[in-house]
Amino acid sequence: MNIIISLIIINAILIGLETYPQIANTYGHWLMIIDATLLWIFTVEIVIRLIGSTSIKAFFTDPWSVFDFVIVLSGHLLVGSYVTVLRILRVLRVLRAISIIPSLRKMVNALLLTIPSMGTILLLLGLFFYVYGVIGTLLYHSIAPEYFGTLHQSLLTLFQVITLESWASGVMRPILAEDPSSWWYFVTFI
Repeated sequence: MNIIISLIIINAILIGLETYPQIANTYGHWLMIIDATLLWIFTVEIVIRLIGSTSIKAFFTDPWSVFDFVIVLSGHLLVGSYVTVLRILRVLRVLRAISIIPSLRKMVNALLLTIPSMGTILLLLGLFFYVYGVIGTLLYHSIAPEYFGTLHQSLLTLFQVITLESWASGVMRPILAEDPSSWWYFVTFI
């Protein structure tokens, strides 16, 4: 178990190193050899887990085993003209750490259990954005048509505001200069 975790970490580091052109150009051949070796080690590990499983059906009913199987299998299937896709999918092998490390596995399972509740939260946030988008369009379309000219522009602006990306200097201050009472809109939205 610890060996596989170590190999996944090494695989992640090697993939990261390949993003540096100087390292990729100098050691690219060695990195590809190590990557292929790691892929075969992961393949042997999956085969051992498959053989050690009570049945093939039991192996494929465990979502984490299917996840690992698909990631490793994709490394073997995508060759030739799909080299770029392969290189991108190799990054997914790092995600195998989720299925191998028990604490990460528990965290992901807990997050998956909250997905139904997240739908309700997204609905609430959507309503909130919509109300503020309509208000912003009605109040500020003439002051800042590039931000609040239409509903979809208002919604995009509100997304910028909620991420706190240049919202004060880029969005709020120009509107505040034209309409000093506009502060309430931005403060209550934030």
